[in-house]
Amino acid sequence: MADAKIRLQKYMAENGIASRRKSEELIAAGKVRVNGKIAAIGDKVDPKHDKVTVSGKRVVRMKKNVYIMLHKPRGFITTMHDEMDRKCVAQLIEDVPERVYPVGRLDRESEGLLLLTNDGEFANALTHPSKHVPKTYRVTVRPDITKEQLAAFENGIEIDGRMTMPAEVRVLDKQEGRVVLEIVIYEGRNRQIRKMCEALGLEVARLKRTKIGSLKLGMLKQGEYRYLSDDEIHGLLVAAQVTKR
Repeated sequence: MADAKIRLQKYMAENGIASRRKSEELIAAGKVRVNGKIAAIGDKVDPKHDKVTVSGKRVVRMKKNVYIMLHKPRGFITTMHDEMDRKCVAQLIEDVPERVYPVGRLDRESEGLLLLTNDGEFANALTHPSKHVPKTYRVTVRPDITKEQLAAFENGIEIDGRMTMPAEVRVLDKQEGRVVLEIVIYEGRNRQIRKMCEALGLEVARLKRTKIGSLKLGMLKQGEYRYLSDDEIHGLLVAAQVTKR
């Protein structure tokens, strides 16, 4: 008989608690209990019979997977709760009945396309470092950019002690004191584009994510969201090299 148990962090992610990584942090912090006992990293649970609680609240099995794209404005942090009472993206999707969480993140001063879901497998597929899902950004930098700096983006730049993967970059608009670039990266390191620009002596005036894989932000207005179609979900999974669902 096949083992019906799954890893605790996977169970939590599948039921909208948090991403796998964040779920592991909650387990490590002693906030998760299985059948009344404090859980540990590596524990497995039987979804049908075990009782899992997070900070005293029971994890309820979810049946409906939800996939949302949000146009995140500047000034909002990518989290569902903030202890410092800052504006967070949860405020923009308050009328979504399911409990969802962000897929990856955009820093506070960045804007654009942000995905949210309660499907842990989907989130993991898009954010796992091995997948290299392309992400496209419109970036305004100051004061100007040279051919050598453009080449550096395409050859890789050392940030945080290691080289970035080659990026694609093209100039969209050039005016005195400012240049608008389109940059495509294939990894999701923390504040990567800002750090790449900083390493090259470029000031980022505006940073907007416009595309993930084949999914475009399009005409979605700032602060608004919409549900993804089945074709859009499939396209993202193809980009993440997931062939079976």
